[in-house]
Amino acid sequence: MTSTHQITAGFLPLLDSALLVVAKERGFAAEQDIELTLVRERSWATIRDRLAVSHFDVAHILAPMPIACNLGLTAPAPRMIVPMALGLGGNAVTVSAGLWSKMAECGASPDLDARSSGLALRKVVDNRKGERLRFGVVHPYSGHNYELRYWLAASGIDPDADVEIGILPPPDMADAMTSGLIDGYCAGEPWNTLGVLHSGAHLATVKAAIWKSSPEKVLGVNSRWADGHPEALAALLRALYGASLWSADTRNHEELANLLARPAYVDRPAESLLPALTGLLQIGGGETLSIRDFFVPNAKAATFPWKSHALWFYTQMVRWEHIRHTPEHQQIANDTYRPDIYRNALKALNIAMPAASSKVEGALQVETPVGSSGALTLGPDGFFDGGLFDPADVESYIARQARI
Repeated sequence: MTSTHQITAGFLPLLDSALLVVAKERGFAAEQDIELTLVRERSWATIRDRLAVSHFDVAHILAPMPIACNLGLTAPAPRMIVPMALGLGGNAVTVSAGLWSKMAECGASPDLDARSSGLALRKVVDNRKGERLRFGVVHPYSGHNYELRYWLAASGIDPDADVEIGILPPPDMADAMTSGLIDGYCAGEPWNTLGVLHSGAHLATVKAAIWKSSPEKVLGVNSRWADGHPEALAALLRALYGASLWSADTRNHEELANLLARPAYVDRPAESLLPALTGLLQIGGGETLSIRDFFVPNAKAATFPWKSHALWFYTQMVRWEHIRHTPEHQQIANDTYRPDIYRNALKALNIAMPAASSKVEGALQVETPVGSSGALTLGPDGFFDGGLFDPADVESYIARQARI
């Protein structure tokens, strides 16, 4: 029997591809009458290109990349929408054992506190007297690049003058560090854990410490396909939401790790995937650390495509001179994320959803019930430096941001 909807999705071998994998392997897609084909790729550029030529209908993709495509920053550039996020958090900044030793001597915190680790790194940079450290990120228009830059800049390190930031595929990061090509990297799991286990690396800090409850991967959708297949897209969002609930259940973590470990998906040992799922990370030197909300697939509106997330990424594109700020550019970024599609697709599930499409990022210091029912809890969502981003005042935020 042929399913009503045939959907092809691209993904990279990362922990946060989990919702697509679970939707296919645990039957959530089939329940929505979807035949879901998953295609593993090696680089984000290939994901983008195959979306552009309609080899893929949708993809597991970097949260800022659809915005960059719509702004014409990358080619070939499909017009894209983001009707759903695929979770919060999941990244870390990993450094070589030698660099961590120097950071520890300069006061880096063993609890991976972003402030103390950043200030320690600044002292190391100062002591090198102009010999720049090299860091890897997965793409110029990635959350990894922007959160690394935010952390460095708030720590008094100029990401362009004091260090070098280059582009590498996630699976190549640890090998590049072992060979001395880079001193550290910002990537998603399991590539930080594998760097610790097999390359003697050490975590310096984590995304959940730089910006709590922050976005990472999203569902990027070719807008031509979305316009022509609204029922298929809505069905896919429902399947992915079901997958997010299953993935968030701690009783399923071992099975989820085993699913992702298969050769067709992440193709790494399940024991290297479990730490990020449980939040009990091996940080280096034989030490482990429990990190709350390291990767969140469902709680805290983790699948909601906040327009304030899109606009924060846009401000970073402006800050690092990837795009000039104009009202038109801001509107393009705002319109890329589509909470209206999310709400319409999931309303039949009777789940608690945010009433607003934006929020002041960094304002929630504790977990906060929202809405009249209190059934939805958001936050904390603070930036490590105490910053606030009000999406209603983008120009002021851009003006306040110095390059360092």
